[in-house]
Amino acid sequence: MRTEGVSEPQGKLLCAWQLAVLRFSVTLDDADRMLVLAVAGELDRLDGAAAGSFHFFRRTTAELCHAITGHDAHADAVVRRFQMQIDNPRLRRAFEAAIARDRTPPKLVASRTRPSDDLWRGLAPRRATGT
Repeated sequence: MRTEGVSEPQGKLLCAWQLAVLRFSVTLDDADRMLVLAVAGELDRLDGAAAGSFHFFRRTTAELCHAITGHDAHADAVVRRFQMQIDNPRLRRAFEAAIARDRTPPKLVASRTRPSDDLWRGLAPRRATGT
């Protein structure tokens, strides 16, 4: 969602919504999903139309969260469309990294080798010096 041409409070709320979507895409937690929907509801209320008549952000958020979790046939298209609408390049790159489907978690411990009995092999033996 483009922030150009919107008032400062709307721009801040729109940025908060994008950050909330990013957080949900990282955690996939229901609490974060509810946060995104709450911010979307606030954005819908800013329209000033009759109460409950504008549902763009809530509808978009529900579609986006569904796509992020991968339960939609058109998930990639929905996610990419949202990603291309993010003005902030750093936020766009962070979102792209968060939703990367082919990422593999880093191996932190699996690549370590266990010490073996031949740890000291190849070293010259030390002689104990008597003092």
